[in-house]
Amino acid sequence: MPSKTVPKTLPYKILLADDHPMFREGVKRIIDDVPKLRVVGEVGDGLEVLKIVAKFLPDMVILDLTMPGLHGSEVTKEIKRLYPQVKVLILTMHKSKEHLSRVIMAGADGYLLKENAFGDLISAIDTIRQGGSYISSLLSTQMIDFFRHKVRSEPEDLLSTREREVLSLLAGGKSSKEIAQHLSLSAATVHAHLGKIKKKLDIKNNAELIRYGLQKGFVLED
Repeated sequence: MPSKTVPKTLPYKILLADDHPMFREGVKRIIDDVPKLRVVGEVGDGLEVLKIVAKFLPDMVILDLTMPGLHGSEVTKEIKRLYPQVKVLILTMHKSKEHLSRVIMAGADGYLLKENAFGDLISAIDTIRQGGSYISSLLSTQMIDFFRHKVRSEPEDLLSTREREVLSLLAGGKSSKEIAQHLSLSAATVHAHLGKIKKKLDIKNNAELIRYGLQKGFVLED
């Protein structure tokens, strides 16, 4: 009786993006020691990352923040826009709340400090791979709480107070002209607000936006 062929598990493909070759090599060695993981590419310039992502279609990009060409937060934003299924783990020396906020808003799945990378890297990769989010244990409790809040936040939390007002009025049945009159704004300003709202919520047109607003309870009483 012929034996059954057990399908091989495909390796989890990782792209390394850091402008320090020696550091990249150290990270690569850690990853290569894990059979289920494989480094499929390396890049040291922010502008080159998207080209390499398109070429190799990795499952994850491990990304430094401060590289030549383009800041890591901008790279993250573009990766998530073009390849939303690709995970992004930030690997950086920066401990500030500003850096953390910027990359989380851009869509990063994790934030790991370089000083504990060699101890926590595989744990971070596994956590994100399984659908979770990861933040370095060396960051302060306040920053960890901030990170968790951002991860749990709904998309509409990205809207400004004025944008929420515009969305509420639109969901309540008002036209762009009526919204402009209600808020004492120009029609062009209302149009600009609607454009920003749709971009933040990844919504294509006003009909979808109205439906979204109604579903989320965005109706402003007169």
